[in-house]
Amino acid sequence: MILPVIMSGGSGSRLWPLSRALHPKQFLPLVGDKTLLQQTLDRMGSNYLDPIIICNEEHRFIVAEQLRQNDTIASSIILEPVGKNTAPAIALAAFSAIEGGDDPVILVLAADHVIKDVTTFKQAINNAAKYAAKGKLVTFGIVPTHAETGYGYIKQGVPVTNDLFIEGGENESIGFCVDAFVEKPNKETAIEYLTSGDYLWNSGMFMFKASRYLEELHKFAPTIYTTCEVAYKNKQHDLDFTRIQLADFDNCPEDSIDYAVMEHTQEAIVVPLDVGWSDVGSFSSLWDVNEKDEQGNVIQGDVITESSTNCYVHATHKLVATVGIDNLVIIETKDAILVAAKDKVQDVKAIVNELKKQNRYEFKHHREVYRPWGKYDALDIGKRDKVKRITVNPGAKLSVQMHHHRAEHWVVVSGTAKVTNGEKTFLVTENQSTYIPLGQIHALENPGVLPLELIEVQTGSYLGEDDIVRFEDKYGRN
Repeated sequence: MILPVIMSGGSGSRLWPLSRALHPKQFLPLVGDKTLLQQTLDRMGSNYLDPIIICNEEHRFIVAEQLRQNDTIASSIILEPVGKNTAPAIALAAFSAIEGGDDPVILVLAADHVIKDVTTFKQAINNAAKYAAKGKLVTFGIVPTHAETGYGYIKQGVPVTNDLFIEGGENESIGFCVDAFVEKPNKETAIEYLTSGDYLWNSGMFMFKASRYLEELHKFAPTIYTTCEVAYKNKQHDLDFTRIQLADFDNCPEDSIDYAVMEHTQEAIVVPLDVGWSDVGSFSSLWDVNEKDEQGNVIQGDVITESSTNCYVHATHKLVATVGIDNLVIIETKDAILVAAKDKVQDVKAIVNELKKQNRYEFKHHREVYRPWGKYDALDIGKRDKVKRITVNPGAKLSVQMHHHRAEHWVVVSGTAKVTNGEKTFLVTENQSTYIPLGQIHALENPGVLPLELIEVQTGSYLGEDDIVRFEDKYGRN
């Protein structure tokens, strides 16, 4: 059986303002009704082992909720305390895979890719698994459709035949020896690659037996191997999560699987894929993979266009109208609007870097923020006041907490709230309210079967989200 390992640690900064640091693109429904993570899980179907998900701590509850919504059970959700690139992350998954004495073939996938031809993709996986079962390290190369400068490339070597033949004939091969991994080229070099027919886009998808990856990692990157071995041995279980300790993992070298293993091993095989693949790394690639109207526009949400062509227009909460424009990207969210030339969308990352430099909340958060207990929408923010709409899921509870710098007024809009306010615990129902003084220990819980909605008005000298002292939390947060 094949064990999928889903890498879900990306930030998707070039898709800002849809993608943010704390809610990046893999958790968004950018192509279809399901999120990219959920679509990745759906491609596996029922003929595979329960997947391992690797993500960072800040995304853990989003991952768990999207798995729940998708009726998917993960064998493990591994939390990286800090990102160290793909080689260490896959090592943690490989140690998890062999923990019970098994040695499955693991299929490493990114959580944020689009694949249109799932049938051909699955067939390629099944064929590649035969190489992996024989000890080879398989990577998947995408048959290029144009001279792309944003991807690394893999140069195909000679076909793999004879003792590693795939069913269908002894001399029939779907795999090739890897001649070289090459960096992102300039335009002229990319045209040469495309013309030669010998080069494939590096997809970042891999397949091998867990033990074989660890053997090659130990050979070529022993420090990564040893650090990850210790880190996984000292793991802690926290609810549905496998928590890797920062003290063990922080000193691990940061390296990709390409640099750490695949460029050095003599056992690498590349399997070409022509499956309508995209890493949706920019708005131009989103325009490529989505359905277009007669004018070549991709329209998402409440949009009216007039004399507009070849645009990507995404409205999340307001009507967006366009007149007489061409090759533009327009993104509307609750708290930000992006307008960009479609051929300049790679530079959106510069905007994100500036937001980060200015320490603006739009770098990390949407106005609507998801929490393990539900979500909140910051409706209005002043110098000494903030208004939120809070939704608490049935059976969920916020932490027992207090604030040093703010007081809070809660007004229940719908549902029933179980409120702890100092020494008292009581119910607050629709159209009722309560006041939480500054410094008062308090908690909020939804004891009902319907979502609880309330309006929270904060007042005080400091209204940051870090002004929370938690005394008790059912989700293990500090």
